[in-house]
Amino acid sequence: MKTYAIATIPGDGIGKEVVPAGRQVLEAIADSSSGFRFAFENFDWGGDYYRQHGVMMPADGLDSLRHKDAILFGSAGDPDIPDHITLWGLRLKICQGFDQYANVRPTRILPGIDAPLKRCKPEDLNWVIVRENSEGEYSGVGGRVHQGHPIEAATDVTMMTRAGVERVMRFAFKLAQSRPRKLLTVITKSNAQRHAMVMWDEIALQISKEFPDVTWDKEIVDAATARMVNRPATLDTLVATNLHADILSDLAAALAGSLGIAPTGNIDPERRYPSMFEPIHGSAFDIMGKGLANPVGTFWSCVMLLEHLGEFDAAQRLMGAIEQVTANPTLHTGDLGGKATTAQVTQAVCNLLGTAEQRLAA
Repeated sequence: MKTYAIATIPGDGIGKEVVPAGRQVLEAIADSSSGFRFAFENFDWGGDYYRQHGVMMPADGLDSLRHKDAILFGSAGDPDIPDHITLWGLRLKICQGFDQYANVRPTRILPGIDAPLKRCKPEDLNWVIVRENSEGEYSGVGGRVHQGHPIEAATDVTMMTRAGVERVMRFAFKLAQSRPRKLLTVITKSNAQRHAMVMWDEIALQISKEFPDVTWDKEIVDAATARMVNRPATLDTLVATNLHADILSDLAAALAGSLGIAPTGNIDPERRYPSMFEPIHGSAFDIMGKGLANPVGTFWSCVMLLEHLGEFDAAQRLMGAIEQVTANPTLHTGDLGGKATTAQVTQAVCNLLGTAEQRLAA
């Protein structure tokens, strides 16, 4: 029997509630399977760790994660710590340290969810956004000089490399090729950003020739926001830069009903390092500790984790359980207009999974 080594990093805020819920669901699906088990190791890195040690995670933290099969992450963000410290000190340190260059964010309207686009049928909004996750606008290149003086200056430089753009474009085309519609939209801003984004466009055209069966088009990022709202059925797979996809994926999650249901995977496609899976909702300190957090985004991230491990049957069963739960309005949390608690949603998913014996008896 396979045993997968999983690192859990709850992080901050509601991450401390949804990651344990995710572990509970993963344990339930392992209990109902005869083929694999999980060995979890928890890491208490985040804002509380920072208050004790002055850093979000230890300097040698990546070494503790390096040989894991996957990472389940909660959130990074603390109202008492500047955001750039929490983000760069934890999440981005892991993403960049393990070269998780493809951030994959599926979005669709799950059963039972009242999404805001009333003229949009569920089958019209079924997207995957591929976000370049290692460079671009979040490369960390830049600085500040003359701080506190009238001549103070600050720069953040977008850095794109040919190698970085080629690999994420190739990943996005392959992903589009694997989906039924074989349709890719390349998001750009080359009308205004005339150097890096022009190279981005040129490389997209170059890589497209390797995938003649993929239909692709190009969309300016601001026009893409309108297209997502007005013509959602014209989109399927999207690829965008670090900043552009960061924004578009939050819009996509809102259009599907809530940021609370949205998953993501930070993927190293070459599998040199562990990939990391997380909900996109953030730390949400306003509801922390109240049992109100929606764990569905974490559960869907667990589906992606299982797929990454090659446990496709288990992933399909978990996704089916999630959809049965979202189809029941009495199991909707507050972000979806309901009154269910984190624990109630988690227990409902676990009950649907059951053990192998329970499923056979049923």
